[in-house]
Amino acid sequence: MSTPFNAAAAAYSNASRLISGAATQAPKPVNDGAQGADFASLLSQSMGSVVEAGRTSDQMALDMVNGKANVVDVVTAISETELAIESMVTVRDRVISAYEEIMRMPI
Repeated sequence: MSTPFNAAAAAYSNASRLISGAATQAPKPVNDGAQGADFASLLSQSMGSVVEAGRTSDQMALDMVNGKANVVDVVTAISETELAIESMVTVRDRVISAYEEIMRMPI
């Protein structure tokens, strides 16, 4: 099975546009002030969305192997998963940094 060059180029172009568009978007406020959400539930929801993105990209890759999915859709799903994982790692690093800063504070 060979993939036309134009399809592969379009897939990488869409992935690049997805990543650059997500990087330039302003973050949405987590809390609108009406009702506060606790940090644990926020992290749990974020982890759930990362896991779901991973499952979606895995299923799309399997569908492509079986000839049921488009290369562009697979590359887009994988790029979304990669972006979600990178965001999760960034949040983890900042939480660890904040914890270390708190531990250095004098009592």
